[in-house]
Amino acid sequence: MDIYIKELKTTLDFKTIYSIFKNEKNTSFLDSSLKDKSIGRYSFIGLNPFLNFKGYQNTCIKNGDIYEGDIFKELNLILNKYKINNTTDIPFIGGGIGYFSYDLARNIEEIPSISKEDINVPYCYFNFYDNIIIYDNIKDKIFITACGMLKNKKESITLIEEKIHNFKIKKENHNYNSNSSFTSNFSKEDYLESIKKVKDYIKDGDIYITNLTQRFQTKVKEDPFLIYEKLRDINPAPFSAYLNFDDFKVISSSPERFLKIEERKVQTRPIKGTRPRGCNKKEDQKNKDELINSEKDKAELLMIVDLERNDLSKVCKPYSVKVRELFKLEEYSTVFHLVSTIEGKLKDSVNSIDCIKECFPGGSITGAPKIRSMEIIDEIEKVRRNIYTGSIGYIGFEGNVDMNIVIRTILIKEGIAYFGVGGGITSDSDIHMEYDETLDKAKALMRVL
Repeated sequence: MDIYIKELKTTLDFKTIYSIFKNEKNTSFLDSSLKDKSIGRYSFIGLNPFLNFKGYQNTCIKNGDIYEGDIFKELNLILNKYKINNTTDIPFIGGGIGYFSYDLARNIEEIPSISKEDINVPYCYFNFYDNIIIYDNIKDKIFITACGMLKNKKESITLIEEKIHNFKIKKENHNYNSNSSFTSNFSKEDYLESIKKVKDYIKDGDIYITNLTQRFQTKVKEDPFLIYEKLRDINPAPFSAYLNFDDFKVISSSPERFLKIEERKVQTRPIKGTRPRGCNKKEDQKNKDELINSEKDKAELLMIVDLERNDLSKVCKPYSVKVRELFKLEEYSTVFHLVSTIEGKLKDSVNSIDCIKECFPGGSITGAPKIRSMEIIDEIEKVRRNIYTGSIGYIGFEGNVDMNIVIRTILIKEGIAYFGVGGGITSDSDIHMEYDETLDKAKALMRVL
């Protein structure tokens, strides 16, 4: 399949361009709102899906047709059918945008079903788009691509250009939340007891570290995209996203990359270690120094780096897996994080979907060992994680991939907003500090809700 590409001339910023299409069904916005040129060079808008793919435990749905099938095999069939040769410098010019939920892990490993599934959305959801709008924040250029599956390629681009050129910014009336109250699936006492239980499992030798989370929810009346706009203003992130899918919306300001695959090179960037931002520069520096010198936080990250190196070694050529950065400190609006970067070169026999399957879900949000950690998570957390701690991003027809870890993310369905927050529990964890860390991570999400 050949992709047609045309540069778009406009004075509108990229967020405003997406707002023109935000109410159209099954649109996507992958937004590098924190314009870090090393990890967030491109942003993408997906328009006019020609193929809609959803997956559950044993069932797939393709353009409304329901059948038994394996999600990963079906995605491979789709990518092979529409394979392209991407000769541009842009990593993604055609393909699917969507998510893998954390619970897709149940299709890969045998995980007990103790926790309650109380939100019904697919395990996997990707729209394959006729048109992608691309923003390159280094060159400050915008491009539109067309596959020609629904309309003539040039005609489909012309229609998009007309909508953008005819757009006039107008003031909208919004319903704002007032006095929002948040409820959690844990009381504070229960969460502290759950941390103790995880520490007991560590003491017994079951695990080294497990990521324990709590989930908050609140009622919302506000336009979901307005919530997203507020979140990107106060908490810009390199792997942000807004998904307008079916009867639910996903609002993400994730700082963490799960996997990037480009020209057969694969990268993952796990985060472990968090401190809150201070009230002034002096407090900021104190918290930064405390994090970068914390043996406990560095030990957490080292455990996950070891796990991620092992995962990548299953799909990468021998001796190609390298740790490029070990303890990099990154700043966000409400927290500081420690981040590592691990890279490798895919084996000739492995494709991008194989790589995702072997590495999913990301080790930073499970723990180590991974499978035992997921069993403990299912036992303790009470409700299914759903999209939270899964991955959002693109899978390209040329084999390129860029997926985040779904943290700092809100799912809105039927007037209720849900979001999870958590942290890695180790033998050295202070139970009260771990609980406070979850609230530090929730601050930006609570503020916009």
